[in-house]
Amino acid sequence: MVLDNHDVTVQYGAMKPIKAMTIRLSEEQADALETVAAVESMPVSEVIRAAIAEHIDSRKKDPAFQDGLKERLERARRLLRK
Repeated sequence: MVLDNHDVTVQYGAMKPIKAMTIRLSEEQADALETVAAVESMPVSEVIRAAIAEHIDSRKKDPAFQDGLKERLERARRLLRK
């Protein structure tokens, strides 16, 4: 359990190592993101994590993405065999 910047208690499952990352957004994107977070009473970082998780999940289910992933893995295997 951690307190975010607004003294809101945020529950994270089993504590896993956390990697900090920086993103750059247009002013319009930042305003929209902050609005979504405020309406949903969530920290901006949690809205971002949820959006990323949803995007990754949709990629995992996308056959074209899966084909590209398999191709990339096969290419890496070929390089390692040389």
